[in-house]
Amino acid sequence: MSLRFGLLGTGYWAAETHAAALDAHPGATLAGVWGRDPAKASALAERYGIRAHGDVDSLLADVDAVAVALPPHIQAELALRAARAGKHLLLDKPVALSAAAADALVAETEARGLASVVFFTNRFSDNVTEFVESAAGEGGWHGVRATLFASIFQPGNPFGASPWRREKGGLWDVGPHVLSQVLPVLGPVTQVTALAGPRDTVHMLTRHEGGAVGSFAVTLDAAPDAQTFEVVLHGERGWVPVPGGDRNPVEAFGAAVDRLLAQVEGTVGDPCDVRFGRDVVAVLEAAEASLRLERTVGVDGAAG
Repeated sequence: MSLRFGLLGTGYWAAETHAAALDAHPGATLAGVWGRDPAKASALAERYGIRAHGDVDSLLADVDAVAVALPPHIQAELALRAARAGKHLLLDKPVALSAAAADALVAETEARGLASVVFFTNRFSDNVTEFVESAAGEGGWHGVRATLFASIFQPGNPFGASPWRREKGGLWDVGPHVLSQVLPVLGPVTQVTALAGPRDTVHMLTRHEGGAVGSFAVTLDAAPDAQTFEVVLHGERGWVPVPGGDRNPVEAFGAAVDRLLAQVEGTVGDPCDVRFGRDVVAVLEAAEASLRLERTVGVDGAAG
């Protein structure tokens, strides 16, 4: 089968990852694009030989599924609109900026029997998928130490001009990536606390069902020489690093399309569906709430 996709978004990630992967996929037809900037939508449509739609409803009427590459608060609204129109969903992380918005999306997709996949890039590399599945089945893990320090605000970085990334920071941008690898292994989160550090760093602790504890440090504004991406589980087997992905973003997105197609053809659910995306959002929202509390309470418990 071939699924007709509409692309919502016209930025760098939409053009260079979503559109490129959909255009190359044998089971997908990139049928149209909509964006908040009509000029960018027209340019992207011309590049891929597709139609630029002037409004979202026009695009939805012409497709079977949508791929969304928009800021998360806009994605949540338009993905819900697409689900209500009966369209399958291939979303970017995070699916929303609140668990309530993510819950609405889960309810709509499940009520309508729609396929859904959330694109956590490395979770669509075979080596990471195999590692996560194996680690989740072994047990005996005590926790994880993860440091994801990016430096996107340097000249030439295609993500540095993103207003939502500057506002929400590494917690919401790179945080979902690491949580997507950790939650299946350590289990659901029962408690979250977070502190803010220099250069917009967030330090987050998570307690999981069964007692494991996660320690995360994330930022998008690390000093260039401090950039690092490391996720290491620890437990009865000692310290075990989670591998980096073995696919580039376009290849990984193609695998995400494969998994959406598999659901449309009858496979029930996916490890990275909107319900899992909702669980990731709930952890991030709790961390953000903890940060707000930390900013108002001093060491001695008095208002800061």
